[in-house]
Amino acid sequence: MPQAPLLTLNDGNTIPALGFGTYPMKDQEVETAVKAALLTGYRLIDTAASYENEPGVGNALQASEIERKDIFLSTKLRGAEQGYDKARHALDASLQRLNVEYVDLYLIHWPLPAQDLYVESWKAMITAQKEGKIRSIGVSNFQEAHLERLIQETGVTPAVNQIELHVDFPQTSMLAVNKRLGILTQGWTPLGKGLMDNPTLVRLSEKHNRSPGQIMLRWATQLPAIPLPKSGNPDRMRANLEIFDFTLDADDLAAIAKLDSNNRLGGNPDTYEEF
Repeated sequence: MPQAPLLTLNDGNTIPALGFGTYPMKDQEVETAVKAALLTGYRLIDTAASYENEPGVGNALQASEIERKDIFLSTKLRGAEQGYDKARHALDASLQRLNVEYVDLYLIHWPLPAQDLYVESWKAMITAQKEGKIRSIGVSNFQEAHLERLIQETGVTPAVNQIELHVDFPQTSMLAVNKRLGILTQGWTPLGKGLMDNPTLVRLSEKHNRSPGQIMLRWATQLPAIPLPKSGNPDRMRANLEIFDFTLDADDLAAIAKLDSNNRLGGNPDTYEEF
């Protein structure tokens, strides 16, 4: 069974180098997919309150024979529940929906700077971490200014910053920021959109005898970042996980770097409002 190697976070906890994304799957679909992912070898499962699929993820975990301590479970705080007290209640609600006593990683889903509650939310997460409800705390879609403010006002650096990341939107500057601050990068939408037929990726897939998807995921892990591909197909789940037995060389990476077209698919964190 293939499994991702472990990386060490800035708080000393370990995290798998590749995870399983669950958006936009719901209910029975997500339960079936997470069960299959765990059987395939995934140990990092990523969800969020706003995905409205936490109960299905929790059901899959309960049904699995894999011990809870061997699964890295991540969920996120939605925008409408930011603020100190609201964030405390939101975490408890997520734990209840997931039917677990703790999550391995809890992220602020979006900074929502116009709302300006992310620092208070972060303080609530620091408290919850001390209480044992969260093992590691992090953020998602945070820009440099948001990260700097969190650190300056609380003295606590996020363990993870999960950002949009794919070959035509490689976020080079944010990767450098995360690295400088000692924050591990996770990547959502790691396969981008409409890239499977890209000539460069097709050429590299032929060179390495891999699929274009495997090339993109391996690229992400070599940045380094933790990609979070999603699939309901067990064969594709396995293929997405079987990427740690080959390496893209300098020429490969240089060719992929030319695909950068600043093609953001999701919201701009400076203006996006998620509730």
